[in-house]
Amino acid sequence: MAAKGKNIVHKRLIRSYLTSVISISLVLVLVAASSVFAVNAGSVARWFKENMAVSVLLKQSTSEKEGRALAASLAERPYVKESRFISKEEGAQEMKGLLGEDFLSVFESSPIPISIDLKLDGDFITADSLEVIKTGLLDDRRVEEVVYQESLVEALNANLRRISLVLAVVIALLLVISFALISNTVRLNIYARRFTIHTMSLVGAKRSFIARPFLWQAAAQGAVSGVIAATLLYLGIRWAGRGSNLLASLLDMRLVWLVLLGTVLLGVVICVLSTLLVVRRVAYVSKDDLYY
Repeated sequence: MAAKGKNIVHKRLIRSYLTSVISISLVLVLVAASSVFAVNAGSVARWFKENMAVSVLLKQSTSEKEGRALAASLAERPYVKESRFISKEEGAQEMKGLLGEDFLSVFESSPIPISIDLKLDGDFITADSLEVIKTGLLDDRRVEEVVYQESLVEALNANLRRISLVLAVVIALLLVISFALISNTVRLNIYARRFTIHTMSLVGAKRSFIARPFLWQAAAQGAVSGVIAATLLYLGIRWAGRGSNLLASLLDMRLVWLVLLGTVLLGVVICVLSTLLVVRRVAYVSKDDLYY
């Protein structure tokens, strides 16, 4: 009967350990995924900024030769990442795609001007910088108008701050959940061994000696959970980026690898810390509390 009882307790501990590893791994996946987005938030925002076009509309009197020369000159400026010359014919084709084939029939001559689409360096996509750039471009006698979406620039900068704040709150909540989850698992483990722990304390075992096997077990549990979480996240990133280079351009893989390594270390740290807190609180319970 005693052996049967020990087997039942042993199976329950194994089941509890596996459940805890799976649960901690899932929480760590969420923490790591949030961290990947957090550390790459700047890269994502930069990608959106650098794909926002600034249209430089030239005067009707400007020839294509002058327009191409201006486009080449703008491409050499430090704030320009890409300069694309758009002729009247190309502009007309784009407008036909938007407004239909017959939209030019009401005009005696094509109203579509020569234009240049600029993609700027992300560091210059701020309201103040764009205003300075716009003023400089308008000083050129060939430029009629400079058009860009001011509201989009403001929205990008504002949303970046909000997203960073939300991710920080989410990561903090997930860490609290991790501590609570691991603490409950350790409590169950210690409760199953409470009589052994009490006997050890009666014969003079130090708290560090009692805690040592629990801490080693917690470190192993955290490492296993962290490796599982890091592997799942890496496979998820590889699957999401399959057949497309967009994700690779948005994510800095050096930062991703640091997050994956940090996930394993985080699993070990939170398991060891939560275990240490529980063991220090429970190791020297009174004899009467052993039965509650």
